[in-house]
Amino acid sequence: MKQYILAIDQGTTSTKACIYDREQYLIAWAQQEFNQYFPQVGRVEHAPEELWQSVLTVCHKVLAIANVSASQIAALGISNQRETTILWHKHTGEAVYPAIVWQDRRTFDDCQRLKEQGLDALIHQKTGLLIDPYFSATKIRWILDHVPRAKDLADQGLLAFGTVESYLLWRLTGGKQHITDVTNASRTLLMNIHTLTWDPELLAIFAIPASLLPTIVQNVGDFGETLPALFGDAISIKALIGDQQAAMIGQACITPGTLKATLGTGAFLMLNSGSHVIQSTCHLISTVAYQVGGCVAYALEGSVFNTGTAVKWLRDQLGLIKTADETESLARSLSSNDGFYLVPSFTGFGAPYWQPEISAMCCGITRSTSKAHFARGALEAVAYQLLDIKIAMERDVAFTIHELRVDGGLAVNHWFLQFLADMLAIPLLMTSVTEASCSGAALLAAIGAGFYQDLTAATHHWHASRKILPTMASATRVANHQGWIKAVTMLLNSVKE
Repeated sequence: MKQYILAIDQGTTSTKACIYDREQYLIAWAQQEFNQYFPQVGRVEHAPEELWQSVLTVCHKVLAIANVSASQIAALGISNQRETTILWHKHTGEAVYPAIVWQDRRTFDDCQRLKEQGLDALIHQKTGLLIDPYFSATKIRWILDHVPRAKDLADQGLLAFGTVESYLLWRLTGGKQHITDVTNASRTLLMNIHTLTWDPELLAIFAIPASLLPTIVQNVGDFGETLPALFGDAISIKALIGDQQAAMIGQACITPGTLKATLGTGAFLMLNSGSHVIQSTCHLISTVAYQVGGCVAYALEGSVFNTGTAVKWLRDQLGLIKTADETESLARSLSSNDGFYLVPSFTGFGAPYWQPEISAMCCGITRSTSKAHFARGALEAVAYQLLDIKIAMERDVAFTIHELRVDGGLAVNHWFLQFLADMLAIPLLMTSVTEASCSGAALLAAIGAGFYQDLTAATHHWHASRKILPTMASATRVANHQGWIKAVTMLLNSVKE
């Protein structure tokens, strides 16, 4: 009987499921969008039950499309949106509050109080992270403080915390597994990045009971089986990993110095730093890249919070476009940005600025400004923010970055890719696979199934099918970036006032 790998990628705006054969060829895929909820300014939530149902739906769809039965699936791998926080009852599985999404800014004041207590250096040294609403710990604390029954359940040891992969694993196994992997645990502000364990001092700082927490595991292992009733037969779950780290593996960034960018709801630049934790002095973060076979690798990361969401804003709120791919022809219709800049910090600024309280801004509007300028401005902003991160990253690592591997939904936009190569002034390496997170989760599951011995064997097939070279004149590049810095400075100064 021919065997396959099933990979789930539970993202911020949609859930995907992919089936691969032993040679890692994509056989079939399915995708479903789900709702994001914005109950107040700065708040972003998901309904946990909708996340769960989207996973069931895409898995059933992809099995049907591929004409593959659950009994033919050798292993399942899961990648997921990171930092998004869910608390549920250990007996019933019922979430006590909606999932608080990684983009959510509600705990800004809590983070400010922690900074005022002088905890920045301690938390950065232990976790590799910065104090910011982005990460899970203050989200957990907010639920315990604001949901009446949550604290009581926690005091009784009846409440479970998990990021999305942990919640899905709980549901898939019928509550038999409450675990998280090192990559997702490293995004909580609660795990010591050096020991790879929950840190008692951090738990005390955030006043979070240890009874809430899942067990931390490596990215590949025996993580239980799906309930037979879900898909017609039990499926072995062999891999768990955060989506950006999964994309690193999907892009074969398994040697120190390799760099990838994933362009989805947000944009994430990650550099493999090997066994070395880089303590950034340029407002980037260190995170676990993966742990396989006992060997751990770290990464230096910079996050852009709003990329695909900016394009979605043009479509859904402004009605300037009907589909995301229209942005390419609109951007191409202009010979320059005409001094128009969109700073799409709808849910605050990520690296290297870390300004969670600011909102978005556009400047340089004239009577000739059109929807083409807004479309181009949304795309240009991604490139400018990634350039800001690249500059900070090169300062931290003290060497020059020479190439970038790119994946994600925005990687189908050829105008944007050329502009990105031009602004970063380095070649972009592209493969035929734009959704690297699913591929990375599948590769890890394939190791768990015994298809590959290790990461080197699993990623040996990776090759660049296309290279995009920078062509922009240096003076134009500098002028574009100076205009962006001026716009950002105006926005940051407005917050100070």
